Amino acid sequence: MANVALSLATNVDGDFFVDSTCIDCDACRVIAPAVFAESGDQSAVVRQPGTAGEVLAAEKALLSCPTASIGTRVKRPMAAALSAYPEPLDGEVYFCGFTSEKSYGALSYLIVRPEGNVLIDSPRFSGPLVRNIERLGGVATMLLTHRDDVADHQKYRDYFHCVRVLHADDVTARTSSIELKPSSREPIEIAAGITMIPVPGHTRGHAVFLYRNHYLFTGDHLAWNEDRIQLYAFRSACWYSWEEQKRSMKSLLPFSFEWVLPGHGRRIQLPAMEMKQQLERCIEWM
Repeated sequence: MANVALSLATNVDGDFFVDSTCIDCDACRVIAPAVFAESGDQSAVVRQPGTAGEVLAAEKALLSCPTASIGTRVKRPMAAALSAYPEPLDGEVYFCGFTSEKSYGALSYLIVRPEGNVLIDSPRFSGPLVRNIERLGGVATMLLTHRDDVADHQKYRDYFHCVRVLHADDVTARTSSIELKPSSREPIEIAAGITMIPVPGHTRGHAVFLYRNHYLFTGDHLAWNEDRIQLYAFRSACWYSWEEQKRSMKSLLPFSFEWVLPGHGRRIQLPAMEMKQQLERCIEWM
C-alpha cells in the first residue's frame, strides 16, 4: 500500500497521491492522464479527479500501479475499479491493467475470440483480474513479445493451462518451460489470424504479433510518442542492437494494421495508410 508519509511534494493537495516508491513506469499516466503526469523522474498527481469518470480512472490506475505507489488519504470503495478489467478497448481486444513490477509496469492485452482467448504479455496475477478473465472464457494462448514482459506467465499457465509462445532467442532459465519457442527470423502464423513477426533490436528475440491485419501488439519495439506526435522506438532502452531494430522496423512495412498496442508508451489508432506513413517517418527518424 502507498504510504502517505512518503507522498511526493509534487502532488497537488487532495485525496489521491503518489509516494516516493514510484518507478516512473508510466502506467498511471496511460490510464488516467487527466490526473497523473510525469514530474522529474516519477509520476505525480497534477490534478485531483473532478468527474466520476476521472475518479474511476484514478482508482483503476491505483489498482494497476505495479509498485502500489498510488494511494488515497480516505479509504474508498473500489468495486467498480476492480470489475473494470479487462477493459474493452476495441472489438475483441481488451486492456488488462494490473501491471507487474516484474515487467516494469508493462501493459498487457486480452483478445476474446471463439477459437480461444489470447493473452498478450503477462499482467500481474491478481485474483479480481483472473476471475474476470475466467468469466470471459479464460486463456488458451499466451503470446510473449520478449523476455522483459513475461511477469507472472507461469502462474497464468498453471491456472489456465494455456500454451505460451516466446521466441527462442529470448528464452532464459525462467522461461525454459514455455511450450512453443519458435526460432525462425521469418513471420510465422501462430494461429488463425495471428502472425508472429520477429523484430530483434530491443532484445535479441523480440517479436510483435499481428492480429487480423488490424491490431499490432508491439511490446517494447514500437509505440506512439505524444510529444513528438509520431511512432517511436526507444533508443535509450535498446538492450540488444539499435542497428538490428532499424532493420526490424523496416520489416513491418509490408504489413497492414490500424492499431499499435505497446507494452510501454502510448497506443494509437490510425487509418492503415496513415499508419504506414507514420512507420516510414519513424524509420527515417531512426
